[in-house]
Amino acid sequence: MNATKNNIGNNSTTRRKKNKATAPTVERICRVDKADERQLGNTERPTEIRSDLSTSNAFLRICFMPRLKESEIIAKQSKRRSAKTERDFYKSLSLLVKHYDIIPMPTKHFNYPYNISLALRDIEKQLKTKTENWQSLRLIEKGSETYFAIEERCNTGATLFYIPVVPLYQLLHNKAYRKSASLLLSVCTYLYRNADVPYYRLEDTYLYYNYEMLNDWLEQDEEIEDSHNSKKELQRAEIIGDIMGQKISNPKNLLFFEQRLKSFRPKDNFDRECLQLAEKAFKLYCDYPNESIFRNAHYNNAIKPQDMDEDDPYNEETVVAMDKYISFFAESDGLIYDNLMSCVNNEFNEYAETQEPIIFKTFNGSDITDKNLDFENQLFKVLNEFCRLLN
Repeated sequence: MNATKNNIGNNSTTRRKKNKATAPTVERICRVDKADERQLGNTERPTEIRSDLSTSNAFLRICFMPRLKESEIIAKQSKRRSAKTERDFYKSLSLLVKHYDIIPMPTKHFNYPYNISLALRDIEKQLKTKTENWQSLRLIEKGSETYFAIEERCNTGATLFYIPVVPLYQLLHNKAYRKSASLLLSVCTYLYRNADVPYYRLEDTYLYYNYEMLNDWLEQDEEIEDSHNSKKELQRAEIIGDIMGQKISNPKNLLFFEQRLKSFRPKDNFDRECLQLAEKAFKLYCDYPNESIFRNAHYNNAIKPQDMDEDDPYNEETVVAMDKYISFFAESDGLIYDNLMSCVNNEFNEYAETQEPIIFKTFNGSDITDKNLDFENQLFKVLNEFCRLLN
């Protein structure tokens, strides 16, 4: 009723009242200069423009104490028990650093239990760089004692160490490479007779079962594509496998091993690679004449200290055993090879873990084992190089 006529467009918006400026906590942040146009894939960062005033980043220079884990130190201990735990800890620590020849950081001036937590973190960091096979460090509390236990493991990298014998058979019948093949034959004899690498033509081996399964599969289904070629490949794998099995198992190859090395004169790159491989294998044969590759490949309950862990993660139904991924076999070519790899990979995908060489060491005042994984480390390198050379 009281509205003014024709007032549309005559009003002006009232300006907001400005607030007083608030002082920022950090005065400025580092800006980024305008990026120049550059081609795709250039990883050069744009030029950073620094602020002309200091920023509040002093917290980056502060060393924070580590967060304690319940598994490291048991809470609510009495003072007497805490003192006993602390004494046992440093006693075990002195044995550990002496065994692995490392220098621990000084932590005794920190209060309990931060001193133990700091020492654990420092020792783990040093062991990772000091020991090739270091796997885990545990602080064990058994009864009234506290001490270290260490697991060392040889990491095989989920690799199939299958050594083909058909290429070696072909080299033995090649005049140009007969001497190279004789060297490699000595290497095979060492791996078979001394290092206990399984041979696929023996009935108790894993690959013998797989080859037999492929043979039964071909016989039962005649309509399989390229069935004739697959049968020929299987027949060749059996015949050449039996011939090479007799040669590889002959101990005379070890007797002539050194003589073949000394008289060998390489003529090309392949000969030189054969010579280098044979020299590494011969050194292993001299240093570890009676050591098997399975010497430390026990299931955990056979070698693990009972106080290391109550649960045993190893059993035949969940773990790929070493004798399944280390073996001689026919060849890495053809339809049978493709089917064999398919069968092996499908089976291994059902397992949760791979069995590998493992040793455990406890530092509780008793005699520390002198076991190590040097032999396994060198042998796996020889196996890997051997497979590559013959493939």
